[in-house]
Amino acid sequence: MMISQFFVLSQRGDNIVFRDYRAEVPKGSTETFFRKVKFWKEDGNAEAPPIFNVDGVNYFHVKVVGLYFVATTRVNVSPSLVLELLQRIARVIKDYLGVLNEDSFRKNFVLVYELLDEVIDFGYVQTTSTEVLKSYVFNEPILIAPARLQPIDPAAIFTQGAKRMPGTAVTKSVVANDPGGRRREEIFVDVIEKISVTFSSSGYILTSEIDGTIQMKSYLSGNPEIRLALNEDLNIGRGGGGVSVYDYRSSSGSGVILDDCNFHESVRLDSFDSDRTLSLVPPDGEFPVMNYRMTQEFRPPFHVNTLIEEAGRLKAEVIIKIRAEFPSDIIANTIAVQMPLPNYTCRASFELEHDAVGQKTDFKETSKMLEWSLKKIVGGAEHTLRAKLTFSQEFHGNITKEAGPVSMTFTIPMYNVSKLQVKYLQIAKKSSSYNPYRWVRYVTQANSYVARI
Repeated sequence: MMISQFFVLSQRGDNIVFRDYRAEVPKGSTETFFRKVKFWKEDGNAEAPPIFNVDGVNYFHVKVVGLYFVATTRVNVSPSLVLELLQRIARVIKDYLGVLNEDSFRKNFVLVYELLDEVIDFGYVQTTSTEVLKSYVFNEPILIAPARLQPIDPAAIFTQGAKRMPGTAVTKSVVANDPGGRRREEIFVDVIEKISVTFSSSGYILTSEIDGTIQMKSYLSGNPEIRLALNEDLNIGRGGGGVSVYDYRSSSGSGVILDDCNFHESVRLDSFDSDRTLSLVPPDGEFPVMNYRMTQEFRPPFHVNTLIEEAGRLKAEVIIKIRAEFPSDIIANTIAVQMPLPNYTCRASFELEHDAVGQKTDFKETSKMLEWSLKKIVGGAEHTLRAKLTFSQEFHGNITKEAGPVSMTFTIPMYNVSKLQVKYLQIAKKSSSYNPYRWVRYVTQANSYVARI
């Protein structure tokens, strides 16, 4: 795989980092890319696709925390490989800088360029391993003070009792020590699940799937061996025709059943079949220990009901009801609900519950989109939105065919739907004075959460 250029742009289009490896693409490629992405209107799409071609130049990009990571080339390369490369470059830079934002880039541009020169040579990829790069990269990161960080998203705050736990995005560098030269002794394990659910118009579940990851980031000195124990009733590979490469199935056939999974190259599966433990020596940097997929029936965290009715010759009313199906000690954050309305909708007025706090509504007239955002939802709670629509022309036929479906995004800290659990985390380093922190966190997010009307 070969690329010609790599650059990072801010949301304003400012050039933060730029490397031209082969001098095959015009220098104005950054302006061409940003102008094309900002004003993309082809095929009726509002957003540019991750890959497009302008004047014979292929542009590949991913957006990470508001920054555009872009690669260009004139040759025919694998799109998935280039997009994966951009994601890995972002991850490596985050491992070194601790936090990924425009401020950290500008303060550490010398370190970033040194990383890029080791990752890519004359357009060819050399390595994207943080562990390997430690032998070749010698600049120390300039850490961003906590006060200079961007505001913390509520979804990244985890609470366990009265003790606040760090967010999923660990904002520490893997190569820098604490002030005073002390080495932090911590290890973070996140079980992150992205769920996809489709409801019928009557509220029944049509499809459901979980894409999960056990993510690890280690700050342990000496790279000690780690043992990670999962549920003893974990079964991998479903019966019948669909059997996983890792066909570890217990005779009980019950418990947590995953369709398939894959493991990081550092993971040893010697005892996984007998006691469901993973052994590994974690490399430096953030990496996925295990990726898994599950289509077994599960109880979705939210139930969504939608009703749309005619209310006159040029009027209609929409009712959206959300019910949280998780325990009352769990709180979901940053909930966003969207519903496409008929093209001839010209106005929408909203009615929320009398005690609604932290809720906002909006009607995007250009895209004909109804939007409803909720700051948080406590488990067991139910919330309702009523929207009165006004049309510019009389509708004909069934109005439900011209509206919807309702889509929803959310984040639920310290909750996972599959019930996959990290039972314990052992560190094979014997010392009376060695007592590192072990942070295990869970988070559920919406990948595709849709309710038909």
